[in-house]
Amino acid sequence: MSELRQRKQTTPLESFKELDAFKFNKLPEEIEQKTNIGGTVSILSRLLILLVIYKEMKYYFETSLIFRFEPDVDILQHIKFNLDMTVKMPCKNIGADILDSTNQNTFSFGVIEEEDTWWNLCPEQKQHFDYMSHLNKYLTEEYHSIAEIMYKTNEFLNVKMPPRSIKAIEPYDACRIHGSLKLNKVAGNFHVTQGKSLHFPQGHLHLNILFDDVKANFSHRITKLSFGDPMSGIVQPLEYEEKIFMDERNMIMYFIEIVPTDIETFVSHVKTYQYSVKENIRTIDHDHGSHGMPGIYIKYDVSALKVLVLLGRENIIKLIVRMCSVIAGIIVISSFVNSILLKLWEGFFKTFAPQVYAMSQEKLPLKVDPQKTANIYDVLTKANNETKSGSATNINLLTNNLMPNSDPIITLTTK
Repeated sequence: MSELRQRKQTTPLESFKELDAFKFNKLPEEIEQKTNIGGTVSILSRLLILLVIYKEMKYYFETSLIFRFEPDVDILQHIKFNLDMTVKMPCKNIGADILDSTNQNTFSFGVIEEEDTWWNLCPEQKQHFDYMSHLNKYLTEEYHSIAEIMYKTNEFLNVKMPPRSIKAIEPYDACRIHGSLKLNKVAGNFHVTQGKSLHFPQGHLHLNILFDDVKANFSHRITKLSFGDPMSGIVQPLEYEEKIFMDERNMIMYFIEIVPTDIETFVSHVKTYQYSVKENIRTIDHDHGSHGMPGIYIKYDVSALKVLVLLGRENIIKLIVRMCSVIAGIIVISSFVNSILLKLWEGFFKTFAPQVYAMSQEKLPLKVDPQKTANIYDVLTKANNETKSGSATNINLLTNNLMPNSDPIITLTTK
């Protein structure tokens, strides 16, 4: 038994160029009939495939937000408390203190400064405050609609108040309270009341009896009130808030629920905090049973659950499968559309212009090389005769009779 096969020596680059999964199912170019309709449909289908690939890749690289709730087990971590508030009273008449459920002196974890200033803002500061107040209110009200956009922009509201351009002539009539503290993860109470305070092991005492003859005014303007580091997607609802009161007996209370928030991206993991707030304002009137001490009270508590924000992305296997199915569907549908258009085109000319149709058919003969066809016929005839005679012959039918530069695909061996 003997066998003869001839293979052409090719370079790896040429072999790669000739790689075709449908090589043996294709018709030779010499017997293909090309039409303008088929070429137009092919171009449109290829353009549609490129558009689909672009859209799918764009969708793949766009991240999606995933929100999860988990128990917060990191109870020993401290919370950074940032504050910048102006009260319409001189600093000598008020005192700021904070007390939590552990009765620790929280001022040992940071510094809150009191700075004399003027209540009225200069034009630049007024314009900045009004703009930021409007923007913050809009973000707070529409947060659930734009939260995903905010998390993806990597931008956050951390714009400082511009410096005062015009110095007032009158004496200071307000006190700016600003700074940062590290709080324990327990409930606490930050408050600003009339009079200075004295600290004791079990608490503190406000000496407001010395300021009973001083008129109090707890109108205030909050420029910053946040917990943790600023991050995109986090909106602080109390920032750029202004409260004006005419009654000196007002007691303003803010109830804050702090929610630990972990933001995980593809390159970082950030721990921060966001909060929700409720407020209650009432007038102190001991004769009518409304007791208490006038002032500003910020009562906070920490949630036992934390929010985990993940920036997810679709599985690449799903992307590949979906793209392959869509591209295959476009190719199949384009072939179907091409067949329909050709039938309609032929039917139109057969009905309304039969002479033109006959002339077009005469101008499209099959382009087959007679010499190559005769060679194939001679080889097959010889193989048939020798097979019948029973002689031992090895015959290779080379496909380059019709498709040049191809390997033999039929090998006939007889004994």
